[in-house]
Amino acid sequence: MIQVTHLQKYFGERHVLKNVHCEIKDNEVVCIIGPSGSGKSTFLRCLNALENAQAGKILVDEFDVTDPATDLNKLRAHAGMVFQRFNLFPHMTVLENICLAPMQVKKISLTEAQKNARELLKRVGLSEKENSYPQELSGGQQQRVAIARALAMEPQVLLFDEPTSALDPEMVGEVLDVIKSLAHSGRTLIVVTHEMGFAKQVADRVLFMDDGQIVEEAPPQKLFENPQNERTKVFLSKILK
Repeated sequence: MIQVTHLQKYFGERHVLKNVHCEIKDNEVVCIIGPSGSGKSTFLRCLNALENAQAGKILVDEFDVTDPATDLNKLRAHAGMVFQRFNLFPHMTVLENICLAPMQVKKISLTEAQKNARELLKRVGLSEKENSYPQELSGGQQQRVAIARALAMEPQVLLFDEPTSALDPEMVGEVLDVIKSLAHSGRTLIVVTHEMGFAKQVADRVLFMDDGQIVEEAPPQKLFENPQNERTKVFLSKILK
């Protein structure tokens, strides 16, 4: 589903991604962990061209992300993204937020968009909130709406950039439960997360990033219980106390 080779990303003189290689299979659930500033979110944003790499190649299914001729609207319909801070349109209701992209990008009718949106709201447990505005919702509810909005485009790949980091602790579980329900649902999921328990439970594979590189990758049980790289060992010793 995803192939990344020799990926390089700079912000000015700062070398953020250093020759990153990665392959992610169709319908695989991959969690990316690592310290802040290690390049995790930048890597994720490069996958659907929210950041442009200076060198390297990214293939997402049939899309060459690094080709300037690639239709980014089609790419982003294929690879949906859920951000740390929900990014819902505040002047639109929940239903309108979910319907907007399918109507504009996929040109489906309002009736069909609303039907699909209501089904997705039911799936994330928010059917009763369709006429609410984002400011009337809790952080956890807003993030669940953001997930429903991403799903409305029927993407094959879902990218989650620390989807619980902006939430109060008691709201984290409700969002993680929704993401768990999506695992192995016929989509490829890539989740940047600080929730180690979630990664252990849901991921097929965990990537540990540090200093702009993928330092180690393994199934969760192996990586958490028997890491091979010294940097991974040090990181996990601080996180898994």
